[in-house]
Amino acid sequence: MDTHQQNFKLQRYIAFIGLLLLVIKLLAWYLTSSITILTDASESVINVVAGFIGLYSLYLSARPKDSNHPYGHGKIEFVSAAIEGTLIAIAGIAIIYEAINNLTHPHTIAKLDYGITLVAITAVINYVVGFIAVKQGEKNGSIVLVGTGKHLQSDTYSTIGIVIGLVFIEITQLLWLDSVIALGFAGMIIFTGYRIIRKSLAGIMDEADNDLLGKMVVLLNLSRATNWVDLHNLRIIKYGGALHLDCHLTVP
Repeated sequence: MDTHQQNFKLQRYIAFIGLLLLVIKLLAWYLTSSITILTDASESVINVVAGFIGLYSLYLSARPKDSNHPYGHGKIEFVSAAIEGTLIAIAGIAIIYEAINNLTHPHTIAKLDYGITLVAITAVINYVVGFIAVKQGEKNGSIVLVGTGKHLQSDTYSTIGIVIGLVFIEITQLLWLDSVIALGFAGMIIFTGYRIIRKSLAGIMDEADNDLLGKMVVLLNLSRATNWVDLHNLRIIKYGGALHLDCHLTVP
């Protein structure tokens, strides 16, 4: 199985796991009416949408080169990541609106113990899936898998914070903290979206990747032939998991 097939298969699992976790979080919100849990569920909606967008982008990026796309279809992965980041940022803004609305028009919260348990389970699953996605994405050079994995891991950290906040609310019965916690994590969600958008735009604009260039210099020095006089004008362009190299080599 080649790397494109591996990436596609893993992304397919991620998309359907995300759908299952969304159902669990919506159940927790239904039981508790907590705006903080709604915050977590809203991000899971984005996870599901982004998961299926990423799945489609990996399907396209795996298609062979053709006359219209001589370098392949890998750039679609950067577009997919940009859409994912935008959706994450929009979700954060929507959560801020709901949290402020809840502060001005507070409502009761019930069965927090059930909500805490369900949300905690989703946090563990999210982290494991995100860790696997990042590792395989870095191994196979897929920005979609890396972006999805980091998003899932950041979702895990925010979920842990949410669980801690819900436990504190359960102990103190300070219900207004529900909206305050939601506001804090909404800011984190927006920042995560910004980072994903920034990285995807860097790929679309072919921004220089100094880390990748450094690795390439090391590899070239290790592979250098005795008749290589000079190598210059080295450029690397990313097409998803594929790299296009362009350089001038001087020989005797």
